[in-house]
Amino acid sequence: MDPDQQSATCNLRHHISRRSLLKGMVVTAGGMAVANWGALFHSQTIAAEAKRTGKRCIMLYMEGGVSQIDTFDMKPGRPTAGEFRPMPTNVPGIQVCEFLPNIARHADKLGIIRSMRTKTPDHGPGGYYMHTGYHPSERFPHPEAGAMIAKYCENPESELPSFVKIGSGSGIYGAGYLGPQYDPFVLGDDGKLPGFASPSVPPEIQERRGELLSFMEQQFAEQRPGRPFASHRTAELRTIRLMRARQAFDVSGEWEKAKDRYGDSQFGRGCFTALKLVEAGVSFVEVGHRGHDTHMNNFPISKALYSTMDPAWGSLLDDLTERGLLDDTLVVWTSEFGRTPAINVRAGRDHFGRAWTVVLAGGGIKGGQYYGSTDRDGFEVAENPVSEADYLATIYKAMGVDHRAKHYLGTRPIWATEEGSRPIKELLG
Repeated sequence: MDPDQQSATCNLRHHISRRSLLKGMVVTAGGMAVANWGALFHSQTIAAEAKRTGKRCIMLYMEGGVSQIDTFDMKPGRPTAGEFRPMPTNVPGIQVCEFLPNIARHADKLGIIRSMRTKTPDHGPGGYYMHTGYHPSERFPHPEAGAMIAKYCENPESELPSFVKIGSGSGIYGAGYLGPQYDPFVLGDDGKLPGFASPSVPPEIQERRGELLSFMEQQFAEQRPGRPFASHRTAELRTIRLMRARQAFDVSGEWEKAKDRYGDSQFGRGCFTALKLVEAGVSFVEVGHRGHDTHMNNFPISKALYSTMDPAWGSLLDDLTERGLLDDTLVVWTSEFGRTPAINVRAGRDHFGRAWTVVLAGGGIKGGQYYGSTDRDGFEVAENPVSEADYLATIYKAMGVDHRAKHYLGTRPIWATEEGSRPIKELLG
């Protein structure tokens, strides 16, 4: 280094304050940039490196395995049809379940993939596959879609987390090799913050404590670098940020007016919270809806579930459209697998991965269409099979993220989706 440059650097270091140190500490002890902490640092370095697309994603995850035959791939008149009847939508030729009237109004926005063919009908592995695109038995953890989107679509000037999960029933698969700064922040099923997000002391005292702690830990980390310390520090910074930005999660006032449209349920409130969070700049929000594992009494249980799901999902699409957000917000309706076309002896449907349905809307998706099809009774994909990796590649492409982005675990290259995965070009604008 040039002596003059070295002198300037030393002078800067000698005069740095604890507050400046906190704002400038953009790399953890393990060498990982803490980009997910946004304006807590106001780092021009992070802002310059961030690959923002300006897009957001809301994933509605139907925990347990939702039935395609009873929702978007109905088989009227066939032995597998079951008790529900199809109803017309605002797109000729597209029908949905009679208990989804609000979604029927939005068929012109929906890209309905009826040809998912996935590798496992088990909850744990199925959930991992549908969140990461990879098999869970690999020697290192892959990031779930929310973490990948947080990395490439976050707003580094925001104090909010870039990846939020409302409810944890779908599983917490984490950021894997991307690092803990992209792990999800998990809210309760009702979208409310956990208790630790409320500070126990006034803000000015909390800030002074945080500055002092950062200064001390910075000195400690210089001598003892390592991933465990980095993870610990990341968790501390997340808590500090949430204390500062917690008001964005409080929708109680507006919820009183919105709950009649969304439905006064945890899922309804979760969808409304997701709307407010993406409006505030959060890149990815997942909202879980429990109870779809209908091995018995499928039809009364599913009818009740759809009566909760339909108004919340429909109102979410209404509000995203009205607020001018839908073009840049991808809404994904998905699960870990579908359910059997055959109805079992307990009037239920079992796990099924050979031919099932997911739905995309907004975010540049060409709506008003089906993609792929199943045979006449729904047992097999008839055309255009879609794998877990193809599904995630389509989501990434819609979000402006390279689905074959290469990352490194040490010196080992790892790709965002498996080799051979392809986005569904027919659905992308």
